[in-house]
Amino acid sequence: MATILILHGPNLNLLGTREPYLYGHDTLATLNTKIIALVKTLGHEGIAFQSNAESALIDRIHQSQDDADFIIFNPAAFTHTSIALRDALIAINKPFIEVHLSNIYRREAFRQSSYFSDIALGTLTGLGIKGYLLAVRYAHYYLTKQEGASYPYGPAQNPQAH
Repeated sequence: MATILILHGPNLNLLGTREPYLYGHDTLATLNTKIIALVKTLGHEGIAFQSNAESALIDRIHQSQDDADFIIFNPAAFTHTSIALRDALIAINKPFIEVHLSNIYRREAFRQSSYFSDIALGTLTGLGIKGYLLAVRYAHYYLTKQEGASYPYGPAQNPQAH
């Protein structure tokens, strides 16, 4: 059994009430319930964590070195600003998928760049909560079908990622 960490960045605690035309009507609690249920159905353990604080997210990423095998991460607004979160993900060298509820490429120009996409296994954007569920299914595939595979975008494999 593997452990999948689901990380939610700033303002995702307001899901369901914050701009529902962009992010939907489901609350973060509902989203986490759906994600964790699927993770368990697939035979894994799921941990969900949300913070509005960059430092708390960095600390949780560091902790995942010991308690998670795969990360699903919605960095939210930190997508476009946080080199520190990027560096934390590179440092722990865990496979992760970047997820966004809205399509960041159909939004304001400043939201159309990501500090994470080039180091992630993949990105899912604009699919609402279904993006998280697809990410869980891929994490399951990666963890069970890619036996012995190492995460290909760590510092040793991709020096440009620094």
